Amino acid sequence: MIAIGGAIGTGLFMGSAFAFAIGYAGPSVLLSYAIGAFITLLLMGCLAEMTVAHSTSGSFGAYAEYYVSPMVGFLVRYAYWAAIVLAVGTEVTAIALYMKYWFPDVPAWIWILSFSSALVALNSVSVKTFGQVEYLFSAIKLAAIAAFILLAVWLVFGSSSGEYGLHHYTDHGGFMPHGFSGMWVAVIISIFSYLSVVLIAVAAGEAEDPERAVRQAFRATIVRLVVFYLLTLALMLAIVPWDEAGKTQSPFVTVMQYIGIPGATGVMNFVILVAALSAMNSQLYITTRMMFSLSRAGQAPAGLGRLTRTGIPLNALLLSCLGIAVATVLSVFYPEESFSLMMAISMFGAIFTWLMIFVTHLFFRRYYARKQQALTFKLPLYPYGTLIGLVLMALVLVTAVFTEAFRMTLLFGAPFLVLLTIG
Repeated sequence: MIAIGGAIGTGLFMGSAFAFAIGYAGPSVLLSYAIGAFITLLLMGCLAEMTVAHSTSGSFGAYAEYYVSPMVGFLVRYAYWAAIVLAVGTEVTAIALYMKYWFPDVPAWIWILSFSSALVALNSVSVKTFGQVEYLFSAIKLAAIAAFILLAVWLVFGSSSGEYGLHHYTDHGGFMPHGFSGMWVAVIISIFSYLSVVLIAVAAGEAEDPERAVRQAFRATIVRLVVFYLLTLALMLAIVPWDEAGKTQSPFVTVMQYIGIPGATGVMNFVILVAALSAMNSQLYITTRMMFSLSRAGQAPAGLGRLTRTGIPLNALLLSCLGIAVATVLSVFYPEESFSLMMAISMFGAIFTWLMIFVTHLFFRRYYARKQQALTFKLPLYPYGTLIGLVLMALVLVTAVFTEAFRMTLLFGAPFLVLLTIG
């Protein structure tokens, strides 16, 4: 549920708006998210295998340090920390946009600071409190998405009006209105959508029984993500023409307005707000643990590795609020572009980290082969699955470099990586 909480946030509810995924790919966004889900499946398999064999709260950052080299571990930890810190800013920027539905005249920065303060306070209490609240958040949005799916299925397949249906996939410029390139660019956004799935591996370090937790979460999360992302997008595109879905607001709210059920748009906007809060809550957790891990490894100031009486790395949590500060500044100076800017600059660390997880898995397997130690959980089809994931992520990174909307990804990421390497 915690992994779902991180993964089903603005990536699903908002990432497909603002001429992003649906705008690039049209109905073929379904292929984009299917490719993203396939990469995620391969990545989860690698992480599950390493987590069962070597459970630690440092997760893939610690694995990169141990199995590849200390410098690679340093780069992975800081790159992912920066990505999630900025993703926190993305979520809270989206929260401010959702609140405009009810309060159109209130400045975005007020909502950013208000909701951020509440979630930081929640994360500073105890990990048990975080887990309980995150479970509740996730349950609310999963129930809402399930209800949305049932309603949409009835409209698409049970309605006799002909207004809704699969004909929308081809009626407005074809299934791939912008060709293969448009579909492939949308894969980048699908990676952003699935970004926090790796939270499973980090949270497992604080679970009572890491092996059982990871095995169950690995199987359940992939099934749920495929169902909730692919099925939801498929139904949404069958109800609303792709070129009308989410130009100025969440595509889910657009669907509810299209259907015309009284009060439904307000309810859906509330659910979307909860989804963003849930994802932000998860991301605050993971970025705090990553900075804590850096400190304990001697790669960040020692004070960031100190724990409160309840086991919370409070100093690391406060530092991880940098993304909220960036989001606040952008919302004041660039209110219209703040969401797209936050997404673009957060993407580099995410893509680099996923790429390096596949590399780390190759080193991990070589280490265990050399030691001749048996693994209790194995990724099928090794090494082909790992190599396929590595190649696909390399292609995603190259695509981001040559795509105008993600130019900030390179402008931010390349100098940042150079600075980390010097560091």
